[in-house]
Amino acid sequence: MALLATHTDKLRSRHDLARITLRTRDQLAYVDDAAVAAGGPLLLDTGVYIHQLKGRTPVLLDHLIGVRQVNHSIVAVQEMLHAIGVLDPIDPRTEANVAVIRDVLDGIPTHRLYQPSRQAMADAAVYAGILCRLRSYVKDRRMKALHDCTLFLQAREMGCTLVSANVVDFDLLQQLGPEVRLLFYEAS
Repeated sequence: MALLATHTDKLRSRHDLARITLRTRDQLAYVDDAAVAAGGPLLLDTGVYIHQLKGRTPVLLDHLIGVRQVNHSIVAVQEMLHAIGVLDPIDPRTEANVAVIRDVLDGIPTHRLYQPSRQAMADAAVYAGILCRLRSYVKDRRMKALHDCTLFLQAREMGCTLVSANVVDFDLLQQLGPEVRLLFYEAS
């Protein structure tokens, strides 16, 4: 079974990738009145859950999530569960934080929770390597890049629009895979 897809191999071999630069805000799709209209399904980046917990999502994003079909990825769930493991059990705030994260996870309908395919995960590894090379990421940031790339490619295979506040990484990824729909927002 060849996991290195032809298109991914071609992408990996491109010599012009170092010239990719971040686009300006007006060149990207942001949550605004037009985006809140009826449309296709969404997939949420992990940051959306975190910003919701902190009350930092824009009202228009909250409305969008209320009117569109929202899908969830096991990758985002995994990142939130990782946070539970990282929290120091001695810290008096930990139990309350764990309870809040559990409530969010318990609120995800199981029929809307998806795992990425083997091909999406394999492609994500190549995309993450490219992203790490282009952004000079090291250590812990490399694993975050892998998660972002997996969500990005899972959105592609599901036909979803990926919602994120992470403009820096996802703008570059969309330039590598322009067929993936992204919708950005600014957390308050």
